[in-house]
Amino acid sequence: MAHEHAAAHDDHHQAPTGLMRWIKTTNHKDIGTLYLIFSAVMFFVGGAMAMVIRAELFKPGMQFVDPSFFNSMTTVHALAMIFGAVMPAWVGLANWMIPLQIGAPDMALPRMNNFSFWILPFAFTLLLIGFFVPGGAPAGGWTLYPPLVLQGGDSLPMAIFAVHLMGASSIMGVINVIVTIMNMRAPGMTLLRMPLFVWTWLITAYLLIAVMPVLAGAVTMLLTDHFFGTSFFSAAGGGDPVMFQHIFWFFGHPEVYILILPAFGIVSEIIPTFSRKPLFGYEAMVYASASIAFLSFIVWAHHMFTVGMPLAGQMFFMLSTMLIAIPTGVKVFNWCATLWRGSLTFETPMLFALAFLFLFTCGGFSGLMLAIVPADFQYHDTYFVVAHFHYVLVPGAVFAIMAGVYYWMPKWTGHMYDEKLGKWHFWLSAIFVNVLFFPQHFLGLAGMPRRIPDYSTQFADWNMVSSLGAFGFGLSQLLFPYIIWKCVKGGAPAPARAWEGAHGLEWEVPSPAPHHTWDEAPSMAVIARGAEH
Repeated sequence: MAHEHAAAHDDHHQAPTGLMRWIKTTNHKDIGTLYLIFSAVMFFVGGAMAMVIRAELFKPGMQFVDPSFFNSMTTVHALAMIFGAVMPAWVGLANWMIPLQIGAPDMALPRMNNFSFWILPFAFTLLLIGFFVPGGAPAGGWTLYPPLVLQGGDSLPMAIFAVHLMGASSIMGVINVIVTIMNMRAPGMTLLRMPLFVWTWLITAYLLIAVMPVLAGAVTMLLTDHFFGTSFFSAAGGGDPVMFQHIFWFFGHPEVYILILPAFGIVSEIIPTFSRKPLFGYEAMVYASASIAFLSFIVWAHHMFTVGMPLAGQMFFMLSTMLIAIPTGVKVFNWCATLWRGSLTFETPMLFALAFLFLFTCGGFSGLMLAIVPADFQYHDTYFVVAHFHYVLVPGAVFAIMAGVYYWMPKWTGHMYDEKLGKWHFWLSAIFVNVLFFPQHFLGLAGMPRRIPDYSTQFADWNMVSSLGAFGFGLSQLLFPYIIWKCVKGGAPAPARAWEGAHGLEWEVPSPAPHHTWDEAPSMAVIARGAEH
């Protein structure tokens, strides 16, 4: 009997094989892998759309696509990148790493975990099919502002249903994260012993639960305006299109922090590892993250300074926006203090983390410029805003995701990736991302509006530079899947602690991490050892 039980136990540890493993899996590592693969596919789909946009803008005049299709490209590019690439990548990293980092055997709600992933391919299929229906894909910008978006074709209800599905997937995913972190930590893993990545994800999860229903409400009101004769946003029926902006940005501003907070967590793991010293001001980092999350709810109308809001409203939103610079500054200074007099080495994860630190800070500074009301009247709806949010989201969120993948890939695969190729990937990305987005600041300051397919010759030179940067950045990303594939296929075997200065429970298990990790909760001694490293 005991022998049978042992055999069954061994089966339980053996990863199943074949296609059904991936369809039916409830294992957090498998689901994390599915999320990351899906995210990579959407990253290249959204990137292909960006290439179309930059090819059209390479020189003045209409070259390749008509204006309606160009606007569809900008709209679907943004939806694919935000909801299809960045957010699923964060959920994938959470699935993979949070149970490992807190000593949990799996996510708390494994069947719901599987369901939350498998909604996504259907949601994005629905969104992308919009290109093939009468009227084409939505062309109202990613913000879906009425009345423009209501003038679209048959794809509008499909896009709205896709957004609902994405939201349902996100909410299920983050409920899982919250329940896992709150209920399944190993004994002795107190809240203030958790790794920063777990903390930032816990805060992000609460943000998502608070704001995804707001987006769902806004797009449902759009749907009823279009098909059921309501007038929420129609001035002709007594509604107000500006109300949509208020509702949308009450979702949209916390969404920016949903996209960037887990990046803060990853950078807070990587910088101490490659500085070989503990993170400076751990508790201050936790409180700063929570402060940013709280403040993100009270600054939404800084996206709307030009709608004619009263002076008191402009002053409130300007000052509260500037206030966010304080907890963000705490984080930046703490990372710099961690680096100070550390024993630094510059492996690929560290390079991406340092690029994040510098370039995200640049994006934050341009955000402070946009917070100043009279200046924003000039910047609003120009390429300056495009440059600002791409500096936050590409060298911010995307670089942090890449840093996290390089950092934990030895733990996932059991192999070290090709360091030389990783550095090529980093340097090409870091150079071209600046060639791509920095000139857009100049275009915006010169007055070039965003979301236009044609422009006057005064903007031609910097647009050409920006487009060349885009093609360089896009092509250099092809290295990333090749490096990952090469690492999965083989490479130098990775030790349990792949990086000399690495700390945390995930480095206490073998590489690759076994299919089922913690059969018994790790002891206090193991937790303390992980924390010391």
